[in-house]
Amino acid sequence: MAGKGHVAVRRLKFRTGNRNLAGYLFISPFLIGFITLTALPMVASLYLSFTDYSMLGAPNWLGMANYQKMFWGDDTYWQSVRVTLVYVLTSVPMRLICALLIAVLLDRVTAGAGLFRTVLYIPSLIGGSVAVSVMWKQLFSDNGAVNALLALVGIHPISWLGNPHTALWTLVLLAGWQFGSPMLIFLAGLKNIPKELYEAANVDGAGGLQNFFRITLPMLTPVILFNVVMQVIQSFLAFTPSYIISNGQGDPLGGTLLYVLYVFRNAFVFFKMGYASAMAWVLLAAIAICTAIIFRSSSYWVHYESESE
Repeated sequence: MAGKGHVAVRRLKFRTGNRNLAGYLFISPFLIGFITLTALPMVASLYLSFTDYSMLGAPNWLGMANYQKMFWGDDTYWQSVRVTLVYVLTSVPMRLICALLIAVLLDRVTAGAGLFRTVLYIPSLIGGSVAVSVMWKQLFSDNGAVNALLALVGIHPISWLGNPHTALWTLVLLAGWQFGSPMLIFLAGLKNIPKELYEAANVDGAGGLQNFFRITLPMLTPVILFNVVMQVIQSFLAFTPSYIISNGQGDPLGGTLLYVLYVFRNAFVFFKMGYASAMAWVLLAAIAICTAIIFRSSSYWVHYESESE
């Protein structure tokens, strides 16, 4: 009996091992891609962030010199930080507010709702492309459509892209136009709110605004949290519109020099790969800290269904 038991155990281990091997084989393409295209480059960039490397020779170890230069010896770096913070703090609320309002309207539409969702989602599919950035640049050029419309009402043309105080706002407007993705997420959250809550509120005499602020927003706070985190990360990583609209320079006077664009310029224009790697790791740390702060603060305003029950 003992011998049969050992045989059964070995067979079970053999079958389990085969199942594990099959599982590893199925996920091996992802593992290989993650290790070769993500994990190893991240480790390499961390090493390069402590070196002086221009791709033309061997890295020269500098220690913390790149980070010291970044924080205490590079005024352009702090310009890019300021521009990026303004961009994030303005574009994220604009995009989320537009997405939420459109989602609330679509939630009440019955006829043609699918068509409206598709049409409104299209800007998010193509909004980050080079073609849309070129189109946006043409719209806000001195002879563009925006100035043509202003001329019709007697307003003199405005140098939207030539003024550092207005150039960044063209990027913010472009980001706000790309509200399709958070809109669909908000719409999915709205579909999960029990209709009985609105019916009970209507019986008590609540109006539309009261329903929105006392039912819709509290029940949507987990979805709002998710959208805030995703949009903050996406805004910190914005690159294409800034590169296209400013011709890769961040002009005028650094008014559109977003952080990732400055990383790109250091890496592929000035060939300061070590310095660019250090900037990339600081950005990663900043995104992690912002995400942690958002999650930490969410305990004070996020409403979960378990609490309502």
